[in-house]
Amino acid sequence: MKRNAENKLKVVAVRVDPQIEQRLRLLAETTGRKQSFFLQQMIESGIGAMENTWLPPDLLSQVQNGRLLLQQQASDATSDLFGGLYTDQAS
Repeated sequence: MKRNAENKLKVVAVRVDPQIEQRLRLLAETTGRKQSFFLQQMIESGIGAMENTWLPPDLLSQVQNGRLLLQQQASDATSDLFGGLYTDQAS
């Protein structure tokens, strides 16, 4: 799939324990893939379990049914330091 402004991948920074980073680096070097490939696979395969555990049932239902307003589409969105958008939940 060719990337464009609508489906451009976003950068997320995360701090991990040095042992996890070493394991990830070994996995990447051994397979010839990038660390970001494996991180993306882990996130995609585990986000559903995290949502089931941490989101309130009404919000989880909206996420699962695709009814949740994406933060980038919110009219009261503000840029953060990295150029992403977040919604002011207090308003």
